[in-house]
Amino acid sequence: MVSRERPGERPGSVRTAVVWDALGPVLSAAPCDVVDIGGGTGGFAVRVAQAGHRVTVVDPSPDALAALARRAREVGVEVAGHQGDVSGLLDVVGTDSADLVLCHGLLEVVDAGEALATIRKVLRPGGTVSILVAQRHAAVVARAMAGHLHQALALLDGDEQAERAGRASRPARRFTAAELGALVEQAGFAVSAVHAVRVFTDLVPGSLLDHEPGAVAALVDLERAVAELPEYLPLATQIHLLAT
Repeated sequence: MVSRERPGERPGSVRTAVVWDALGPVLSAAPCDVVDIGGGTGGFAVRVAQAGHRVTVVDPSPDALAALARRAREVGVEVAGHQGDVSGLLDVVGTDSADLVLCHGLLEVVDAGEALATIRKVLRPGGTVSILVAQRHAAVVARAMAGHLHQALALLDGDEQAERAGRASRPARRFTAAELGALVEQAGFAVSAVHAVRVFTDLVPGSLLDHEPGAVAALVDLERAVAELPEYLPLATQIHLLAT
């Protein structure tokens, strides 16, 4: 079982507390098979393995997989790492092989429809996919607040290629909650939950969290309080969605 985070002890958990809360019921049952696509250095995978689950990470970066292996050894768990991407996922893990697939930060940089179709083949009947994506409305506001007005306008109009000019490391695509839900349903999934992630976290000065006693815990409580309120979804940096 994945325990509820005690945020005062782990400031870095502010950004992911809502996601872990949502995954808690999925991971609280008997040990299951989990596939983390693009899981990188194991920020999610290692903790899931610590909870007693069998975890496979598929990532295109050999450096990230090496860091994953070190991270897993440091805490005494096993995580299978395979170099690859979603296009070759079936060759790595096979069909009907997972009870849970983590798809975090992936749909922005691949063909979302094709990726979801592949994930559906990997999941066993009744399995769950956890999707985390960048949210467009918040990105428009962030660009405008930073003074990048032309980028904000381009992103608002959906011209993300123009907005990304000179910013190759940025996500290639961002989603609204409605767009993401439609994509997931078109792929044959039933949406079970949608959460607003990082509504306030990116707006609060880091110095406040570092030096103000209780600020981290209070911020996590605030994020949790609005995570399931639909009116806050357009303000969230990320959208988290669970589907079966």
